Amino acid sequence: MRQNILITGASSGLGAEMARQFAAKGRHLALTARRVDRLEALREEILAEHPGVEVVVRALDVNDHDQVFAVVDECVDELGGLDRVVVNAGLGKGGRIGTGKFAANRETIETNVVAALAQCEAAMAHFNERGTGHLVVVSSMSAMRGMPSSMTAYAASKAAIAHLAEGIRMDLVGRRTDIAVTTLFPGYIASEMNEQVEQEQRLMVDTATGVRSMVKAIEKEVGDAAVPGWPWAPLGQVMKHAPLGVVRRLV
Repeated sequence: MRQNILITGASSGLGAEMARQFAAKGRHLALTARRVDRLEALREEILAEHPGVEVVVRALDVNDHDQVFAVVDECVDELGGLDRVVVNAGLGKGGRIGTGKFAANRETIETNVVAALAQCEAAMAHFNERGTGHLVVVSSMSAMRGMPSSMTAYAASKAAIAHLAEGIRMDLVGRRTDIAVTTLFPGYIASEMNEQVEQEQRLMVDTATGVRSMVKAIEKEVGDAAVPGWPWAPLGQVMKHAPLGVVRRLV
C-alpha cells in the first residue's frame, strides 16, 4: 500500500479533495501549495475527522524549481519516505493565440510543463533511490487534441506532461522495480480552475464525484485513465480521431 502521499496544488479543487479522500483511507499526507493558510485549514479539517493520519504542510511555488526539490526532500525526511507523488499543481490562464495574451499563455506553459518536469524529477530521484514509488501526473482530456481560444496553451501543456509521464513509464519497462507511473486525463470536474475558463463546459461533475474516479484509478495504479470513465473514455477516442469541426462542437 502506498501509505505516504505528497500532493502538489493541494490548497483547493482537485488537490484538496484528493487529500480528503486519501485521508479517509488512512493515508499520511504531505500537502503543498502557495496558499499556506488554506493548507493549514485543510490539515485541521482532516485531522479533526481522521486523528490517526499524519499531515505535513509546506509552502511551495512549483515555479521555484530549487524549492520543489527542497520541499520534496523535507517531506521525505518528515514522513520517513514518500510512496506516491501526485503532480497536480497547474494553471489554466490563457487566451487566443495572437491576441496579446502571451504573458498568460507563457505562465500556463511554464507552470504546467516546466514546473511539472521539476516535480517529476524530484519524485523519480527519490523513487529510484528507494526502488519503489508511484508517480501520478494529472493531465486533462483537453490533451487529446489542440483546443481553441483560451484553452489552446492549456491543452498543449497538458499534452506535453502526458507525453512526459509516458516517457518516464517507458523507461521502467523491463526494469525490476516497484515503481509505477499513472497519467490521469480528467474530464470536466468542478474546481476553482475551470471557473475561470471562458467556454461553457458541458458534462461537468461535482468535485467529490470526479475525484472519487481519480482516486480509484490511482489506487489501481493503471498506466493511464480518463476520469470519470463515462463518458470521457469513449469521448477521448472521438476527440483524438474526429475532424476538427466535430471536436470544436464538443468543446
